[in-house]
Amino acid sequence: MIYIYQFFIMNQAGEVHGISHCSVFDFEQSWYELLTEDEKATIDANSVSIHFKKGETVCKRGAFASHIYFLEEGLVKIYLEEKKNNLIISLSKSNNLLGLSAIFDGNNKLPYSISTYTDSMITMIDIQVFRQLLKQNSAFSYHVINLLNESTAQIYGRFFSLTQKQLHGRLADILLCLSNKIFKSNSFDLPLSRADLGDLCGMSTESVIRVMKEFKDDGLIEMNCKQIELLDIGRLERISEFG
Repeated sequence: MIYIYQFFIMNQAGEVHGISHCSVFDFEQSWYELLTEDEKATIDANSVSIHFKKGETVCKRGAFASHIYFLEEGLVKIYLEEKKNNLIISLSKSNNLLGLSAIFDGNNKLPYSISTYTDSMITMIDIQVFRQLLKQNSAFSYHVINLLNESTAQIYGRFFSLTQKQLHGRLADILLCLSNKIFKSNSFDLPLSRADLGDLCGMSTESVIRVMKEFKDDGLIEMNCKQIELLDIGRLERISEFG
């Protein structure tokens, strides 16, 4: 069991910076408002909004990267697929750009898959138009660089959690993250299956069920079907930090 919302790295000046271990990507600054009126018109003319039902695939790893995705509403998972196992890189909620890893020159394939946890509205933006705006609008480019850096820092934190923490700490990470970043409540309906939690935590479904039961028996959480309530935040934080 181990979780610290931040683990720390030191730069050359000796300053300490935190990196989030949370699985939810949540960068809420509006990118659209950084565009000029003409650029907004260009985006609008070269994009389409599509409603995806819960459980639908938005894009597949290895597919031709023809669009950048803007999640207007909903909750999605970003993940890597293999023959039998998936690894969920992160979750993303509304008002986030997805697929940015495909914008660098020389790349024309998506590096991961995206599918929905809830009914979602996604705007698909032509990737060539998006690239052109990056070249001509410095404020917009700077914002996208920040997004990519934030995503990289989050991946570092996820890597640390998956490789250095034990089962209880990894699951505590996810429960705290969902509570703080997605639902902003200690009580919520969990849209993820036990298998999805396993993919997020690098655990088997059986291990997720066992650790969840231990958390319940210890009075840390209460469960009723999909409904979960975090009863003892302090102990969960200590478990994720030291467990």
